[in-house]
Amino acid sequence: MPAYTHGHHETVLSAHQWRTVENSAAYLIEHLRPGQTVLDVGCGPGTITAGLAERVAPGRVVAADAAETVLDEARKNTADLGNVEFAVADVHDLDYPDGTFDVVHAHQVLQHVADPVRALREMRRVAKPGGIVAARDADFGTMIWYPDPPGMDSWLPIYYRVARGNGGEPDAGRRLVSWARAAGFTDVTASASAWCYATPEEREWWSESWGGRMLDSSVADQAVAGGHATREELRRVYAGWKAWAAAEDGWYSVTHAEIVCRG
Repeated sequence: MPAYTHGHHETVLSAHQWRTVENSAAYLIEHLRPGQTVLDVGCGPGTITAGLAERVAPGRVVAADAAETVLDEARKNTADLGNVEFAVADVHDLDYPDGTFDVVHAHQVLQHVADPVRALREMRRVAKPGGIVAARDADFGTMIWYPDPPGMDSWLPIYYRVARGNGGEPDAGRRLVSWARAAGFTDVTASASAWCYATPEEREWWSESWGGRMLDSSVADQAVAGGHATREELRRVYAGWKAWAAAEDGWYSVTHAEIVCRG
């Protein structure tokens, strides 16, 4: 499994900690029932995990991530819940018997893994007969914004090169159905939803999250090490993000694909 492209810099975690079931897994809510067992793959800081655990209580939720350090954040964010367990796990090779979980969930995971079909096959294996596998991933090709100040034009091409150089696929969203069918699923329900950032507060936060990570996170380090950008170019990208955030008519949207799979 490749190293996680974004790392766990504070600019990354600020975005991850914003995520909830309501704003990041609403498509899954109707499938959650009290008493279910859930595996939350790539749980990150556990803010989505907490919402899953509340909805399936007294059922058990396993919060799994490849990074032990981020599980410490997940423990903090689920500390008031008594039905969450934690595990270091590789989605390509899950250490659970066949048919263990009612729901296997992954949010913004498949875009980062080396083999998303194998990952979905493993998620399918550990789901119970009649259970579901659910995944949601952004599609970076759908990211649109206005206005487009200098610097904003180059951040996305740089990120594509970094992510693909690290074995990921930023345009994962459009591929989810194809990957699921290749993994053996015969019943795949697809949907889509979007995040939108337009208020001054949202623009400031989003610009610091994405502009900031292009300056200070492991994305920036990999961009420089891989020859995809210089530090000066990354400073220009950051300035572009801040100019966008300062625009009174600033607007940003990204579409996510969602799949609920059975069989």
